[in-house]
Amino acid sequence: MRHWLSSFLFTILLVSNAWAGGDGKALYQEHCASCHGETRLGGTGPALLPSNLGRLRAKKAGGVITQGRVGTQMPAFKDTLSEDEITSLVSFIYEHPTIAPSWKKADIAASRNMAASTANVTAPTYKADPLNLFVVVETGDHHATIMDGDTFDLLTRFPTRFALHGGPKFTPDGRYVFFMSRDGWVMKYDLWALAVVGEVRAGINSRNIAISKDGKHLAVANYLPHTLVILDTTDLTVEKIFDVADRKKNSSRVSAVYQAPQRDSFIAALKDVPEIWEIATDPNAEPVFEGLVHSHEKGMVEGLASSKGLFALRRIEVPEPLDDFFFDPQYRNLIGSARGKAAVVVNLNVGRDIARIPLPGLPHLGSGIAWTYKGRKIMATPHLKEGRLTVIDMSDWSVLKTIETKGPGFFMRSHENTPYAWTDVFFGPNKDLLHVIDKRTLEIVKTLQPAPGKTAAHIEFDRDGSHAIASIWEKDGAIVIYDAATLEEVKRIPMSKPSGKYNVWNKITFSEGTSH
Repeated sequence: MRHWLSSFLFTILLVSNAWAGGDGKALYQEHCASCHGETRLGGTGPALLPSNLGRLRAKKAGGVITQGRVGTQMPAFKDTLSEDEITSLVSFIYEHPTIAPSWKKADIAASRNMAASTANVTAPTYKADPLNLFVVVETGDHHATIMDGDTFDLLTRFPTRFALHGGPKFTPDGRYVFFMSRDGWVMKYDLWALAVVGEVRAGINSRNIAISKDGKHLAVANYLPHTLVILDTTDLTVEKIFDVADRKKNSSRVSAVYQAPQRDSFIAALKDVPEIWEIATDPNAEPVFEGLVHSHEKGMVEGLASSKGLFALRRIEVPEPLDDFFFDPQYRNLIGSARGKAAVVVNLNVGRDIARIPLPGLPHLGSGIAWTYKGRKIMATPHLKEGRLTVIDMSDWSVLKTIETKGPGFFMRSHENTPYAWTDVFFGPNKDLLHVIDKRTLEIVKTLQPAPGKTAAHIEFDRDGSHAIASIWEKDGAIVIYDAATLEEVKRIPMSKPSGKYNVWNKITFSEGTSH
């Protein structure tokens, strides 16, 4: 996993000479470059660029340099560097490079490292139901744990890359799971053999991954560089790289990429331009049309055919850049956040926006869930900046109800076999609370406090929806397992900041109430 920048050496010289930093730069080269890369792009340690350090404030970064990180290879420099030197080093790693680094097909290929094949494993190497496993991501010390969803016994625990992001994705049979780190590393793991299959770096700053309906292709959404990378899931080789820009050649970051199973496609959210991309994952996909003209009188769409088949690109123009998508169960419509001011509904079939919903308070649409209420389909979403849940009638995209909560929330989850939806109060003084909402009455029926004073978040259900599992989102955290009917605690397992738990069955079946 240390194959490194084979085609990038000349650029390294250019970029390293272009980056300022004074003493900080010299200190970096002496003490940090061997692990984090000559150009801060990462190596055995993560990338140290401002775009990759979004969740690590400068003051905290100084503490990491001073004290090191327990359970990692990051040493403490308190006896090696002075306070002023650490301050100078922190200033340097938060400087933007003068020349934006690139990451091309040859760089991706050079980073690729495949372990010994597990193809000879023809059945799970344990007695647990392989479709009721949980993958628990522990970001406190950068590990993942595989848990039996029937007994809640822990099967194995293994190290991951720094700062996994965006949720792991599973092949349709549930055998393989893919992880992605903030600095672009994609890991393939065999859930039958309980072994790492391989790893590749698909970007410098990445947002999330999505797997195709047939499980053959993995899409990686990148902020840096501005690319969407398609990998072959078998061996993690590059199939295609999209340099992302709109029709006017304006470059854009990719906020996220999603699988649309009913459409046999990927849907990509673009951060900086008013387009949504749909990319075919069906080799027999119909032709895609460019230069679209909507003719409402004729009830048709006119244009010139540009491409068809696997990875054919369809551009959908929208009024403004949208991200943080929620999809209806049929994947006909998506709701995207318009910079926190409103939500825009886009019909993917006709390729245009059809409604605008006023939703202040930055709704977290990616955590929205849908269910049937009084014979009609509704969806609900938490808000990142306001203590409320908004319930939307999906028949006409009107706001049906606002449910006041004890603070802004991050995650909302449910399951088709439970009458309850769960949401956290992730931000603010009441971060240790979880609300349970009755989906039949749209009322909060219970508020839980799993660990007073500690952040409670991210509910996930087991395969049949009989148990709800919450995270105590702290370094000395835990997962807390509740009976989903009685709402009573069943078991508590200590873990290191378990930021997410992902049930194989719920993910591969797109279970109602879980994130997709």
